[in-house]
Amino acid sequence: MPQNRTASTAAQLAHRMATRLKMKHLLLLRSISELGTLTRVAERMATSQPAVTQALAELESLFGAPLFLRSARGMEPTELGALVLARARGMLADLDHWAHDIEAVGQQRAAHLQVGVIPFLPARMLADAIGRTRPQGRRITVTLHEDTSDRLLQKLRAHELDCVIGRASAVLDMSGIRHSVLYEQEPRLIAHRSLATRLGRRPLQWAELTGLDWVLGQRRTPMREQITDFFLRAGVEPPPPFVETLSAKVIGELVAANERAVSIVPADIAEELVRIAGVGIVRHRFGWTLPPITLFERKAGGQYEEQRLFAQALKEVCSDQG
Repeated sequence: MPQNRTASTAAQLAHRMATRLKMKHLLLLRSISELGTLTRVAERMATSQPAVTQALAELESLFGAPLFLRSARGMEPTELGALVLARARGMLADLDHWAHDIEAVGQQRAAHLQVGVIPFLPARMLADAIGRTRPQGRRITVTLHEDTSDRLLQKLRAHELDCVIGRASAVLDMSGIRHSVLYEQEPRLIAHRSLATRLGRRPLQWAELTGLDWVLGQRRTPMREQITDFFLRAGVEPPPPFVETLSAKVIGELVAANERAVSIVPADIAEELVRIAGVGIVRHRFGWTLPPITLFERKAGGQYEEQRLFAQALKEVCSDQG
C-alpha cells in the first residue's frame, strides 16, 4: 500500500508539472540561481518584480514547498530547490541541443553532438570515429569540449553533453552514468631527442630523473596521481613540475624545445608527439597501465540514433587500433 501511495503521488505531481510548468519558470529558476535577487532577475527578463514574485509563487505552489531562502548572500536554493534547479538546467540544455539538431537537419546534415573529451586522446581516433558516423549517408557535426573527467561528467549529468570520452577512476562520481571501457593506455617517457637517446642507453635512474625539467598534467588528475605514486613506490620524492598543463600539444612543444625536459604521456599520444612536435620516446616499459579510456553516457533519457552510431563507431575504431 505505501508503494502504491508513492506511485500515485508521483503521478499526480507529474500531471501538475505537465499542465502547469512553463518555459518562463525554467528561465526564472536559472536567473535566480545566477543573479541572486528578484530585482536583478526582473531586469534580465524585462518584466516587473511583482511579476517575477508571482511566477516564483506559482512554482512553489506547484512543488508544494519553498525553493529558495533569502539570506545576506542573496537567494539560496533549498534542498528541493537545488534538485528542481538541476532538472531545469538539464531541460534548458536539451533545448539548446534541440536547436542545434534542427539547424543541422536544415543544412542537410545529421544531428549535432556535444562530446566531452579529456586532453590525452589521440586525434586520429576521434577523427576516425566522427568520420564513420554517417546516419542515412549524412555526416554528423560535433562540438568537442575538453576538460578533466570529473568536470566533464558533471556537465554530462547536467545535459550539457551527450557523452564523454574520459578516463575511468574509482574517485569519479558515477551516479546516473553508465560506462563502456574502450581501451587501455600504457605510459611512455618522452624527452628532447638528444636526452631521450642518452636515457635509453641504460636503465632509468629515478633519483636522477627528478632533477630534470618535468612537464606534467594538472594535480588531482588520474595520470598525474599515478606518476606521483610511481615515484613514491620507487622510494624517490616526486619531481616538482617545470610546467603544468592539460594540453598534449603544449607538452610536446615544451619537451621538444628544452634539452632537459621530460614528461610521461600515454603511448598513443607519445607517437603523435613524435610526428607533430619532434620529441623522442625513451624505450622503457613501466610495467603499469593508466586508468582505461572509457565512454560515459547518461542512464536516464533516450539515446538518439546519431549518438548510438557514434558510440558504435568509437568502439569499432578502438577495436581496430588494437
